[in-house]
Amino acid sequence: MPDGQASITKPSVCPLDCPDTCSLDVTVEGGKVTGVRGSTANPLTEGVVCNKVSRYYPHFVHGEGRLTHPLKRVGRRGEDRFERISWDEALDLVHDGLTRAIDAHGPQSVVPLAYAGPHGMLAGGSMDFRFFHQMGATLLDRGPMCGGVKGEAFVSIYGAMPGTPPEQGVGAELIIVWSNNVTVSNLHFIRTINRAKAAGAKIVVVDPKRIKAADQADMHVAIRPGTDVVLAFALAAELERIGAFDQAFIERWASGAEEFMEAARAWTVERAAETCGIPEEQIRTLAAWYAEASPALIGMGNGMERNQNGGNSVRAVAALPVLCGKWGVRGGGVIAKVGAAVPKTVAKLQRTDLIPEGTRRMNIMDVPANMLRDDLDPKVAAVFVYNHNPIAVFPDQAQVMQAFSREDIFVVGCEVQMTDSMRYCDVILPACSHFEHADIFPAYGQTYLQRADPVIAPVGEALPNTEIFRRLAARFGYTDPCFAATDVELMDEAIDGADPRLGGLRPSELPVDRALNMTADGAQEIVPFATVFPKNASGKAELASDWMAQARGFRVPAYRPVESTYPLALITPSSSHRTNATFGGHAASDGVQALEINPADAAARGIEEGDRVRVHNDLGETVLRAVLTDAVRPGTVFSAKGTWMRTSDTGLTVNALLPTHKADLCEGACFNDARVEVSKV
Repeated sequence: MPDGQASITKPSVCPLDCPDTCSLDVTVEGGKVTGVRGSTANPLTEGVVCNKVSRYYPHFVHGEGRLTHPLKRVGRRGEDRFERISWDEALDLVHDGLTRAIDAHGPQSVVPLAYAGPHGMLAGGSMDFRFFHQMGATLLDRGPMCGGVKGEAFVSIYGAMPGTPPEQGVGAELIIVWSNNVTVSNLHFIRTINRAKAAGAKIVVVDPKRIKAADQADMHVAIRPGTDVVLAFALAAELERIGAFDQAFIERWASGAEEFMEAARAWTVERAAETCGIPEEQIRTLAAWYAEASPALIGMGNGMERNQNGGNSVRAVAALPVLCGKWGVRGGGVIAKVGAAVPKTVAKLQRTDLIPEGTRRMNIMDVPANMLRDDLDPKVAAVFVYNHNPIAVFPDQAQVMQAFSREDIFVVGCEVQMTDSMRYCDVILPACSHFEHADIFPAYGQTYLQRADPVIAPVGEALPNTEIFRRLAARFGYTDPCFAATDVELMDEAIDGADPRLGGLRPSELPVDRALNMTADGAQEIVPFATVFPKNASGKAELASDWMAQARGFRVPAYRPVESTYPLALITPSSSHRTNATFGGHAASDGVQALEINPADAAARGIEEGDRVRVHNDLGETVLRAVLTDAVRPGTVFSAKGTWMRTSDTGLTVNALLPTHKADLCEGACFNDARVEVSKV
């Protein structure tokens, strides 16, 4: 091997939108990433990483879709005709386009459209926020896309208290995996489940599909989509009936328990079983198991929130350990908002003090519709897309494509790869992958804080997000010293360096070959209701919430059935090949995508294994490949989310079928409320 080409291994961190935030060992040869595997720096990772990260990341960084130079559009929107330009020309074009929008319609006509491509605090939201805050651009509420519903629901009960760390589940006597496809999107929790089961724990999976984890479970509750709140209510009522409530815990730590139970008692086992589409005996058995087990742990996934009852479902499920006193012991309670243990200083990092008073806030889910509105004041005149692939992930995909096809809206893109969304941009700025810059990584599903240095130099002319927005700030004449902050300074402003758990180190000084466990006080483990407690005004678990009543109209949880003339519920879960839409450009995601359908539903429609099928509703249609399986409950079909247009012969993916109405909390997305019909092509 030539000089300088030797293979070396460097530490890093996975930045993807996943609760695990794995530590990585990255093999570098000749300045290129050639291998990615899990490391032991983060004890939760324990040397294991998902296949998609290990197999697809080198291609993501160095493959044919990588953006390496600034580009400007020379064809029609979506046509994929661009020409290479210099960074100076690109910055000038962005400045001119945004300035035209501001001059014509004011700064709030500029909408930054970003989500969670990278989860590092610098790439995910630092200098970019400062730039748009100084500009006075529209503020974007990102939570409704994913996680916001679940987060708002949990906070409505417990405030900012972190939930139970997932690794504590090894000591649980019962683990309920509720709406969480752990082998696909929460990989390391399956190891906890396996160890608990080996020690004698019972495992229950609540999911409309018999996911892989259900194959080894003691019970699989194949619930009808969107009825989780009903099941939780019925469990609460049955637990009360069999005398399983911990009255001492309720009196000390709960408020609103009786009001909650007034709503729950309306759901008898019989009524709930009919609504949820499950056997009555499963509800009784699960209640008995939950009553007997200590510790008893519930691992909730984000799938639960993706319907119009999502927030109230989370609230109802999260109330169960309060009613039965399952908190206060190691490995008991609920896994949720665990990342709240990290002392993030987001306002300081993002300089929220720069926001002009009265600046409007826009729900991320409303951006495409608002782009089409000429009566909006101010109208959307410019959109800056980064850390996001809206055409691949938004519902009502046809509407999204129509919005981005408007020639009178200036669209800037900043990305690592040429995605479907980038093809609609006027100017594209090439961004570094996380392997090419330093960053700091808290997690939302575990308590470890990690830092990473670059493992390779920037590819081509790509720049880190922080540097791109520094240059834009300079081009716009923003002279506040905060726009000259280095990445080291940004890291130190992202995390509270005075927190004693950092051991006197600045955040930018944290070692890259280990992970820092953000324990309760620097020594004790996080055990909710033993070492950490509700962080709200009452200091209690608020099962009936004044805040929820005022903000959302639900003082206690409630159930609203989905009404549709279409007979099949379409669920779009996480993919084993993609994280959301990331890696969608890899060949592993090519070809007509699968639609999993129950054999009974297939037979009723004359559909056989491998048939091309038309999946449609009033929003649109797409063609998929039928996969017959009894792992899918009758009346429900599954097709994984995050596919790119390259998989479709019809110009639309499954996202074209997903509705735009809002969830009960957080005005969140209702992806799993899609109802469709399926027919053989």
